[in-house]
Amino acid sequence: MPAKGQQTAPDTLTVTNFQGILRHQLFLSAGSKVVVAFSGGLDSHVLLHILSRIATVYPISLSAIHIDHCLQEESGQWAVHCQQVCDGLDIPLVIRRVDIIQQRGMSLEAQARDARYAAIADELPAGGICMTAQHLDDQSETVLLQLLRGAGVHGLAAMPMDKPFNNGKLMRPLLNYSRKALQQYAEQHGLQWVEDPSNGDNRFDRNYLRNVVIPLLQKRWPGLNRSLSRSSR
Repeated sequence: MPAKGQQTAPDTLTVTNFQGILRHQLFLSAGSKVVVAFSGGLDSHVLLHILSRIATVYPISLSAIHIDHCLQEESGQWAVHCQQVCDGLDIPLVIRRVDIIQQRGMSLEAQARDARYAAIADELPAGGICMTAQHLDDQSETVLLQLLRGAGVHGLAAMPMDKPFNNGKLMRPLLNYSRKALQQYAEQHGLQWVEDPSNGDNRFDRNYLRNVVIPLLQKRWPGLNRSLSRSSR
């Protein structure tokens, strides 16, 4: 039997099957305070949009938070874009700026992630749920990164679908959907999103896996993402 929240993902992201994940796999209760970590990129825009649809038929308190890491010249424009999207969906948005001073021995990517989660934790209400938009492809990257770092069984389990977070929970409801499924949803609903130019910088380990290594592996093993997801379970 698959573990909680780890059933085989449908090929198409719809309001109906996504609501099924929230209610029957993540057991999201009516009245939950849900805060979406909204970067303005494809993944988090899809998450925010589909939750806004669900909130009209299933009573949850929905808001968003955007973390400006101040690492790109365009970051101020991204914050404006996020505000415009949230205004259009009638979703409250909090914008937080964080200053990151890179420390020796720590990757900039890891420091940005830690600063982001710390800022989100500050804004999360007691008992609230932070939802992030990691998907199936992200899980594959995480499994491979952990493997290459020599992680043990716990590390190779990669990202759980839900876990305790600060005084509430962290949920990743898109974890069983591919990036292709998210892009199809975005195109179907005419969503517009920002692209972080740092995603093309292969000096970062995750980007190198995403842009160089995984495409090569998928040519030989097209079911790579599903296989790695099963292994992580």
